Amino acid sequence: MTTKQQPIGSGFGAATTAEEITGGANLTGTVAVVTGGYSGIGLETTRVLSAAGATVIVPARTPEKARAALQAIPGVELEQLDLLDPASVDSFAERFLATGRPLHLLINNAGIMAVPLTRDARGFESQFAANHLGHFQLTLRLWPGLRRANNARVVTLSSGAHRYSEFNFDDSNFEHREYDKWKAYGQSKTANILFTLELDRRASKHGVRAFAVHPGRIATDLQRSIPLEELQKLGFRDEHGHIPEDQLRLYKTVEQGAATSVWCATSPALNGMGGVYCENIDIAQAVPADHKEMNGVMPWAIDSDAAKQLWILSESLTGTGVDKLPSPVADEERLSW
Repeated sequence: MTTKQQPIGSGFGAATTAEEITGGANLTGTVAVVTGGYSGIGLETTRVLSAAGATVIVPARTPEKARAALQAIPGVELEQLDLLDPASVDSFAERFLATGRPLHLLINNAGIMAVPLTRDARGFESQFAANHLGHFQLTLRLWPGLRRANNARVVTLSSGAHRYSEFNFDDSNFEHREYDKWKAYGQSKTANILFTLELDRRASKHGVRAFAVHPGRIATDLQRSIPLEELQKLGFRDEHGHIPEDQLRLYKTVEQGAATSVWCATSPALNGMGGVYCENIDIAQAVPADHKEMNGVMPWAIDSDAAKQLWILSESLTGTGVDKLPSPVADEERLSW
């Protein structure tokens, strides 16, 4: 299988921070949407892009919580969005498109991790629905804004946990197999990479490139659904609830965790590239299925046939396509892929 997963030698490393990535760059005039941009690495992504001059829009399920987190960052626009609610996704996209602005950067950062089995109103398993389907719908609904930007980038947060599961096309919503929250999380993260591959294949001719990101292992609120006892059993916490000393070197700070997202969103080194999974501020190496380390990208996540199949399934499940864009959209922007 041919792959574009070839590191380019970015000159940065795992300890580089997001602020070091921008390095005084001027992003004035750049419009960015960062889902989940009010906590964890999303908040740091918002802060760094805003500090560089970008206009950052942060859609949030709980705007009051987001407002408190964002109050120290000037110029951020706060919006309402619930990725598990298709009507909310459409409504946010309609409001943005009505402004007539281009969308230069869409950073699909929000997500949930290892949650108990819950389903959205459509019956879809929540990790698949929030981490993939919600962002799939959002990206397609915002397509006219991305198209207007002339050289837009879509950055979708995946994870090294994509190695926990291939995408199960026979039972993506755990209707016929026992629910495993880690397999469900891994499946959703594999979906993020497959989505990136197919989005880039379809969108690159229109000046839109796509990247998937593994931010690294970071202790954030993303783990809020995992009981401490489980983290201790897995060896991720000691008897005092702290990260074991021998594992500290494996963790990144929030500032370091946001770096690969910001690099994929802004680096000139990636001009003309796309459809790749990145980690530690570089394009990740493709690795075999029996690879044991938490680095590289697994073969099932960069399978072009699976990427096409997932796209078709996602359009079917969300009722979304560029031929079904919300109003108001100019006729010339109703493009086919």
